Amino acid sequence: MLTILQALILGTLQGVSELFPISSLGHSVLVPALLHWNIDQSSDAFLSFVVLTHLATALALLLFFYRDWARIIRDLYRSFLNQRIETVHARIGLLIVMSSLPVGLLGLLFQTKLQLLFAAPKLVALVLVGNGIMLFIAEWLCSSAQSGADDRKLARMSWMQAFTIGLAQCLALIPGLSRTGVTMAAGLGNGFSRDNAARYSFLLATPVIFAAALLKVPRIITHHGEWSPALVGFCAAFIAAYLSVRYLTTYFQTKTLRPFALYCIVAGIVSLVLLTM
Repeated sequence: MLTILQALILGTLQGVSELFPISSLGHSVLVPALLHWNIDQSSDAFLSFVVLTHLATALALLLFFYRDWARIIRDLYRSFLNQRIETVHARIGLLIVMSSLPVGLLGLLFQTKLQLLFAAPKLVALVLVGNGIMLFIAEWLCSSAQSGADDRKLARMSWMQAFTIGLAQCLALIPGLSRTGVTMAAGLGNGFSRDNAARYSFLLATPVIFAAALLKVPRIITHHGEWSPALVGFCAAFIAAYLSVRYLTTYFQTKTLRPFALYCIVAGIVSLVLLTM
């Protein structure tokens, strides 16, 4: 399976590329292929490792937003008891549930077919180029959105808008398309500021990643000799994700998606060229 060094590289890449809008799954496919690592990227063992690093990312997000999640869970509970939505955070919690439904359903239905894409790095490189083009289009169409993170603005989102963002998130099941990228693009398309779009994207990622981990991570226990690489990858992903979300929540207050769009296009084209040589 993976060596310690390979696990360290992939774990760090996961923590960074899951939250930066450059596709963690895409990098998990392309980097081993470009470095000619002798691993089976479509195997249950590799996929379990990938999901374990996703779990580390979700824990980092939970730690960073723990005050928000404490308010969301507390207010959801109170709203359930009183049978009405009473606060901003209770509504945001329900909106997150609405946005999570499409990807949960499609992930279960097409899990096996999507798994095959891990063995198709050339296709993933093309998709990564498409991810960059999508980010450029999102910026071009939505550059007039007013800045300023405000949970009250998020709470005014309609149920249909939340569902639309959830549908967009389904695209991130394809390696090469970024979860952060597609959800931010959908948020910008619904009139969010960049920092509000990023905030909702990060909050939305937590339950989705946790749910995927609950389904997949137990399989790693059955693969002997993999605990050391798994632990290294987990720790690397956790640290990288925490530092990434801390940076990005400040970055999107004043800056755009364009540098990430350019990176994806260049990285995708270069990867495609190298893979065809």
